[in-house]
Amino acid sequence: MRPKDRNLARRLDDSLLSFDRNERSLRGIQNAKSRRVLVEQLLESIHRVNFVSVIRDRPISNRRADPTDQLFDPFKASIVQQRLGNIDEAFWLVFLFVHFGRNTKGGWRYAREVYGRLRQGGRWDWASVSHNPAAFRAWLNAHENDLKRPGVPGGFGNHRKYQSLSATSPTGTGAAVQSYVRWVNPPRTHSQLMNDVCALAGNDPQQAFDQLYRSMSAVTSFGRMARFDYLTMIGKLQLAPIEPGSAYLQGSTGPLEGARLLIGGRSRLSTRELETVLEDLNRRLNVGMQVMEDALCNWQKSPRKLVRFRG
Repeated sequence: MRPKDRNLARRLDDSLLSFDRNERSLRGIQNAKSRRVLVEQLLESIHRVNFVSVIRDRPISNRRADPTDQLFDPFKASIVQQRLGNIDEAFWLVFLFVHFGRNTKGGWRYAREVYGRLRQGGRWDWASVSHNPAAFRAWLNAHENDLKRPGVPGGFGNHRKYQSLSATSPTGTGAAVQSYVRWVNPPRTHSQLMNDVCALAGNDPQQAFDQLYRSMSAVTSFGRMARFDYLTMIGKLQLAPIEPGSAYLQGSTGPLEGARLLIGGRSRLSTRELETVLEDLNRRLNVGMQVMEDALCNWQKSPRKLVRFRG
């Protein structure tokens, strides 16, 4: 454990024990080793979440936003575009970041080559895609084999490994992009969408997050995890004043199993009851629901031995 984390680790451990004794029994941490590993996973998750803020405040080369450059990174490209005042482009790059993910072997190749039109001229930037999503689907259909060419590492990220690149499938990339454009609803901008929802939510960041999360069910192939990842990234990049007030366990696998293991060994409580307990626990831990969700997901995979997950 990093020396600077020790005080925070002690606070988290004390808070878990206090909650267990005074509010609700947490059967999953009765074993001291399991509790220690959970604390370590919470620290790991805190570092991952804080990493976005750290990168956001650092100098970033414009090469990160250039899809003709091997250094292209859609996450960092989003920050570059945000700094340039290209807010719609920043949102769009977050979508590409989440939709394609980072492949273990191919890195950001799918996102880079789609965004950069395979270096054949122009970009599939927000202006081009939102103006004519049908043209994007036609281009993708014509170049799917080029993108999937053998002998070149590529593919979607681990959390998106079952996603299809297809332009024509009702659940493929073409449909995902077209439905995303429809969700934003140009000429409305992303910022206008966020402002509209925030106003309806009474400028409550958690209520706004929830309304956006539910509305994103209209985006093809964006299930529970993709919506959660997209919206939490939008919040962390300060593109909109939103944050999750829940772990959104419904439809999850790892976070739900983690909550069940923590609260009741393999609790039979409903997802809503589990979420209520986690929300109460977070008021003690004060780490945020994204950290809770991420830490529980990883902890349940190996509750008595710390395994660092980077996928």
